Amino acid sequence: MAFVLLIVYYFSLPRTLFQEPFSTVIESDDGQLLGAKIADDRQWRFPAADSVPDKFKQCIVHFEDENFYWHPGFNPISMWKAFIENRKAGKVRRGGSTITQQVIRLSRKNKVRSYSEKLIEVVLSTRLEFRHSKERILELYAAHAPFGGNVVGLEMASWRYFGIPSNQLSWAESATLAVLPNAPSLIYPGKNQQNLRRKRDALLLKLLNRNVIDKMTYDLALTEPLPQKPFDLPQTAPHLLDRVEQKDKGKRIRTTVDISLQERVNQISKTYYNQYRQNEIYNMSILVIDVKTRNIVAYVGNSPTDSDHDKDVDIISAPRSTGSILKPLLFASMLDEGEILPNTLVADVPVQISGFAPQNFDMTYDGAVPAQRALARSLNIPSVLMLQEHGVNKFYETLKKYRLKDLTFRPDHYGLSLILGGAESNLWDLCRTYANWTSTLNYFNSHQAKYRTKEFSELNFYEESKPDFGSETYQKTMIGAGSIYLTYNAMKEVNRPEGDEAWKFYDSSMEIAWKTGTSFGNRDAWAIGTNSDYVVGIWVGNASGEGRPELTGVNYAAPILFDVFNLLPRKKWFAKPLNDLEEVEICTQSGYLAQDDCPKVSQFVPIRGKNTKACPYHKLVHLDRTQKFRVNSSCEDVGNIVNKKWFVLPPVMEWYYKSHHIDYLPLPPYRDDCQHNEKGVMDFIYPKNYNAKIYLAKDFNGKVQPVILKVAHSDPKATLFWYVDNVFKGQTQHFHEMQLDTETGIHYVTVTDSRGNEANRKLEIIRD
Repeated sequence: MAFVLLIVYYFSLPRTLFQEPFSTVIESDDGQLLGAKIADDRQWRFPAADSVPDKFKQCIVHFEDENFYWHPGFNPISMWKAFIENRKAGKVRRGGSTITQQVIRLSRKNKVRSYSEKLIEVVLSTRLEFRHSKERILELYAAHAPFGGNVVGLEMASWRYFGIPSNQLSWAESATLAVLPNAPSLIYPGKNQQNLRRKRDALLLKLLNRNVIDKMTYDLALTEPLPQKPFDLPQTAPHLLDRVEQKDKGKRIRTTVDISLQERVNQISKTYYNQYRQNEIYNMSILVIDVKTRNIVAYVGNSPTDSDHDKDVDIISAPRSTGSILKPLLFASMLDEGEILPNTLVADVPVQISGFAPQNFDMTYDGAVPAQRALARSLNIPSVLMLQEHGVNKFYETLKKYRLKDLTFRPDHYGLSLILGGAESNLWDLCRTYANWTSTLNYFNSHQAKYRTKEFSELNFYEESKPDFGSETYQKTMIGAGSIYLTYNAMKEVNRPEGDEAWKFYDSSMEIAWKTGTSFGNRDAWAIGTNSDYVVGIWVGNASGEGRPELTGVNYAAPILFDVFNLLPRKKWFAKPLNDLEEVEICTQSGYLAQDDCPKVSQFVPIRGKNTKACPYHKLVHLDRTQKFRVNSSCEDVGNIVNKKWFVLPPVMEWYYKSHHIDYLPLPPYRDDCQHNEKGVMDFIYPKNYNAKIYLAKDFNGKVQPVILKVAHSDPKATLFWYVDNVFKGQTQHFHEMQLDTETGIHYVTVTDSRGNEANRKLEIIRD
């Protein structure tokens, strides 16, 4: 029988005393409260803390159970006194319960008081004393005691009534909270003040008499006011709290957020929100990442807007059109594959590819532009032509390796629009990609040209979590450090926001690699930047997807980006990864590898860059002494011929290029007395493709507008003759444009010059 009773006694106490749900709580990296969400039972109940503050511990023990550290879970003397007093009164006036018994009663849902229930509490209390230490019992009490209304537990009560964490409570505040579980109805703003003060002051007097506090502390404590209006909990990172709750509901999580930085970033968000909502732009998100650890140090999921404008939507993880934000990834991939060099000239002329006709943002054409300058200026046409050369499928696979999870369709769904915002991504994935890039470059420079096998790791907001970057290797995991460095150099030259255009001329200016993006219809404005220690990402727009005039990355996202970077420590520019670069001779004007006829300059390029093709735009020409005409041995003595290297672009590229470069010299014509077999070269500027569909547009008055055909010729003096369906339409000189007035349907256009050169187009004219 004794053995059976012992077994029953052992298993009488449930393994888990409390089944109630807890609030989800997040803290900063130094333990300060960032925010909390109410528990599922609509009670504010924080998870139990690791320890109880000493002041509250002294107060609760002296108020509730002075013999707490000496009894085995119940106090027979107190229980006997309570029994006698209750008998005399004819009702229950005193319980005589210890703190341990109160923990048991709380775990049993405060069942109706009776002698049989009291007996059960005694048995379970002794069992609880065997299971846990006195300190752990105090922790359970502090976590589950009622403090009035729907406030449960010391930590929540401390925030609710005093607006501070429990470890910062004064003696008077600790005494106030110690008397509440005994009578939680006392705490009500503006009511029961005298009764509450009397209980608090009596406890303070007991602490003085027991030499727990001195006379000065006692006198000062008596002067402290009682709590009045309840305090709101901090909501410093509400969207991060929502994110944590998805995985760790009901837990207390210490995050990696720097509360000082978070509060200042929140203020920046509020300032710009008040400014931008004047243009009916209501949402923004900001993410700041510590590159070395991949820890998130600031997280603003949305602006402080209202429910009508989706304030609860966490836009950091929401898929949005990328605009131009992917262009650096293409540039770096092509550098790494040896397909371009930093200054390789890329065509910037009107193009139409399978019905897709990209346009630059400013609707102009440069003819040809260095690749890194095209990136810095975010030109669309050069980017599309680069993607066409690199391959959509190849670039798509690269993006999938970066784990951009919102690429949910096949590559042919996006086509060449992939580089101009035809795809969607989110701020989290994009910032992670740039953080992994920066870390790759940093590690390569600081660890003898080595990479890490798991460098491309996930972002982290759990303080106790440490990333695994894998083992060291000499093989690049995704992309070489040299390509990243050259891409960042190009991104450093992106045009700064208004007011910061002259940043290069100031020693105090921050050097960051950054890129903006604007989606079609002005729906999304992006800006992402990095220095050697941090990545900052910004998105601005409307969560509803509504576009707004002038909403661009440089006008709306970039100012926020630079204000956030101003909060961060200034860092030196990245060291040059010489072990992943090679110095080669580059053609000064074309950016290609230099050939014999090029003016040359030395430049560092990725190792595979030395295998790119040589400059196709330079050739050796023979001139007369005036250097105004080309000659040959048929019309000039060999001794009088001047040999000169000449930079020559294709006709259409030349036609636009020379209008932006006054130093560009077209190839001189042959002197009239010279015999030569060389033919001039010409090409259509519009339409670009042979089989072209042209839709006739109408003006505001409803009048159908004619089609204007354009041709470029390498000889500026050439006369061109125009034919439509074998009918002569006219001739042009200098500016070769012809207005086409014809019926709808299919037509054939032929343009010839006096030397017999010819260009043809088949057009299908369509009227809406």
